[in-house]
Amino acid sequence: MIKKLTLSMTTLLILGIVMIYSSSSVLATFKHDNQFYYLERQLIFLGLGLIVFSLFYRLNLKWIKDKILYLLIGSFSLLVIVLIPGIGLLRGGSRSWIGIGAFSIQPSEIIKIVLILYYAELLSDNFKKTDQFFYLLKSLIPLFIALGLIMLEPDFGSAFVIFLSIAVMYLMSNVKMKWISYSGFLSVFLGCILIMSASYRLARIKSYIDPYEDPLGSGFQIIQSFYAYIPNSFFGRGLFNSIQKYFYLPEPQTDFIFAIIVEELGCVGIILVFYSFYTLLTSTIKIAFQEEDKYHKYLLIGLIGSLFFQVFINLGVVVGLIPVTGVTLPFLSYGGSSLLITLAMMGIIFNIGSKNKLLNIKSEKRGGL
Repeated sequence: MIKKLTLSMTTLLILGIVMIYSSSSVLATFKHDNQFYYLERQLIFLGLGLIVFSLFYRLNLKWIKDKILYLLIGSFSLLVIVLIPGIGLLRGGSRSWIGIGAFSIQPSEIIKIVLILYYAELLSDNFKKTDQFFYLLKSLIPLFIALGLIMLEPDFGSAFVIFLSIAVMYLMSNVKMKWISYSGFLSVFLGCILIMSASYRLARIKSYIDPYEDPLGSGFQIIQSFYAYIPNSFFGRGLFNSIQKYFYLPEPQTDFIFAIIVEELGCVGIILVFYSFYTLLTSTIKIAFQEEDKYHKYLLIGLIGSLFFQVFINLGVVVGLIPVTGVTLPFLSYGGSSLLITLAMMGIIFNIGSKNKLLNIKSEKRGGL
């Protein structure tokens, strides 16, 4: 399983670098007079990400468990700081980034992995208490605070991914199903209120139902994404031959990079992306089922849940099954914070998976003796 994980992750990383250059070269030349502008920055973050991956792969997870409260406080501090005008950078209507020199970090990406680490410890140490209603409410306070701060940015997509990831972890705990059902209904109700409270969210819903109602406004991006799929052969237009990246599809190197992959690589690109993610997801699930340590098991459930929901939402948006949410595609989309946190998650998965494999080998040797 470790070999499959390595192959799928490597394939996605290489494909991501190639497609970020292909999708962004025209825009980079126009905005920065350097066709390699986005590629160079992504390569820097890839180098840093591999260092982060290596650290988490070798790190004693007990150390993280002992320091989780400090990590949680630090992450909450960043979520507050990003809301301060002049510190938080405003992009696309959201104040979601903190500028550090020529680069920026996204606190919502950091809180994503920290919350998974926090709830893995909480649920593993208090498994039996989760069937108590008031304890359940109390335990969810950090999640509600984080989601509230993220919605103030506003960043509905990240909040939704985080909520679903933690929900899956609770689903695997001792919590009663009726409370999960009530929480589901309440979440849908609150989601509807949030959508109706902002005109741009309503516009996204309308464009999702009928993007051609406002083809030059809210429906423009998804329509251009559709055009990327339609006229292609089995092998697509060919690598670097996208038409949509010539200022038809806005910011093609980020949320809608899959549209460029399909346009240039056709069904080959679709198969490559789907099979790589499928292998990565199923291999991690197998490791989770084999893991006996509750803390590690909850960690794996949260991490794979986060990756799965992010992939599902992004691809759903690109093909028109889900309203536009602004969620990136792990490994493939341009974005330093997303890549760093994704590789940190993979470092933890490899960390647990390699120890699991070592234990299996030792048990087999004992059995042979």
